[in-house]
Amino acid sequence: MVERGLLPDFSSQALAELDELRGPAAQTDKTTRDLRHLLWCSIDNDDSRDLDQLTVAEVLPDKSVRVLVAVADVDSLVRKDSAIDEHARRNTTSVYTAARIFPMLPEKLSTDLTSLNYASERHALIIELVVGEEGALLRSDVYGALVWNRAKLAYDSVAAWLEGAGAIPPEIPAVPGLEENLRLQDRIAQRLKTLRHEHGALTLETVEARLVFDADEVKDLQAVGHNRAKDIIEDLMIAANGVTARFLSDRGLPSFRRVVRTPKRWDRIRELALDHGKALPAEPDARSLEAFLTEAQAVDPLRFPDLSLAVIKLLGAGEYVLEVPGGGTGGHFGLAVQDYSHSTAPNRRYPDLITQRLLKAAISGQRMPYENGELSELAKHCTEKEDAAKKVERQVRKSAAAMLLEHRLGEQFDAFVTGAAEKGTWVRLLSPPIEGRLTTGFEGVDVGQRVRVQLMRTDVERGYIDFRRVGEGKT
Repeated sequence: MVERGLLPDFSSQALAELDELRGPAAQTDKTTRDLRHLLWCSIDNDDSRDLDQLTVAEVLPDKSVRVLVAVADVDSLVRKDSAIDEHARRNTTSVYTAARIFPMLPEKLSTDLTSLNYASERHALIIELVVGEEGALLRSDVYGALVWNRAKLAYDSVAAWLEGAGAIPPEIPAVPGLEENLRLQDRIAQRLKTLRHEHGALTLETVEARLVFDADEVKDLQAVGHNRAKDIIEDLMIAANGVTARFLSDRGLPSFRRVVRTPKRWDRIRELALDHGKALPAEPDARSLEAFLTEAQAVDPLRFPDLSLAVIKLLGAGEYVLEVPGGGTGGHFGLAVQDYSHSTAPNRRYPDLITQRLLKAAISGQRMPYENGELSELAKHCTEKEDAAKKVERQVRKSAAAMLLEHRLGEQFDAFVTGAAEKGTWVRLLSPPIEGRLTTGFEGVDVGQRVRVQLMRTDVERGYIDFRRVGEGKT
């Protein structure tokens, strides 16, 4: 982290500020609404303690559905230019390594005072959206409110229940009406997703590799896929992030946008599609790409995550930009949305805290907390530090993976190419899902291609895993 300009520890000044905090943010504005009676719940990873958002939904008399997303009010306790804020501004994100989590905010805040914890009253920023029967957004609003988390739920158990593969989590029937409310949220999330994909949002399914520990020893690396409960949160958050961007734009105010520009390697994406028997147009077209991806998933669902990863690599990374009134940032190619911010995770992402401050100023009619020049510099800084954090996480993950493979030198594996550039060629094994560098036989290979490789070297301290190509691999 230090080598990449990130701070692993909080300063003495930040810790002194932390000691002065005695409790969560209190209601300080007469316009704050009291929404503690609603069936709020959180859905997150089993081990998550920094709860950034709660959700709830209700059917309105005209059959439309009102969805409310409560976002933790971090700004009320983390003041701009404070020592705690300076640490968050420096790192811009929490760093999640296999060995240890380095939170953007001290845990007294992120897992307690600014976390929307179970059975706790918290002040939150509410993003309200009313959705029609076909998934279209009819109206929206942003305001402050008091909330109460009635159930802390986990992705895997909720997904198993929704998909008919497991029993209902006991926390749900313990809250009268919550089961019906979650099914309503699920239906609305599916409607929102369907409409986005009709407009060209991309169907992508990647496999996350999660380390399995026995005490302090790394024992395995398991693939973790997407599920129905993750879809609920992902689709509602995408919709909420669009609302916040437009809320500021409609008031003639600057906003902090997240964009993925038109892919630069569209030619290679076209080649991948041709390998699967599908012709894409010469110019980047999200709807055509989505049609190809949908068909490829239906034809070969087991290999679809490999194709998805290749497409993601070729689309390019997202970045933060300043959107000024009347300007145009280009939108988010992969999500098929023009107006998109990051606003729903202020405990762990600094861009979300920036957006929260802009929103609160807009709601109260107060002066904007940032000048445009400062926002532009912060956008560049947040993009750079996000990349640095990902590299730290990847390096530690590779060190752990090197530990798993160090006794398997000489073995051969099926793999596919995840990166090909002047700086190197990278492959990911199909099983276990470990990535390493192709040091021999990389000539002529490109992203998405299947190869057969042999493990040649591991270096746990540096996280190096080197392979050589020994065959064409399976097609």
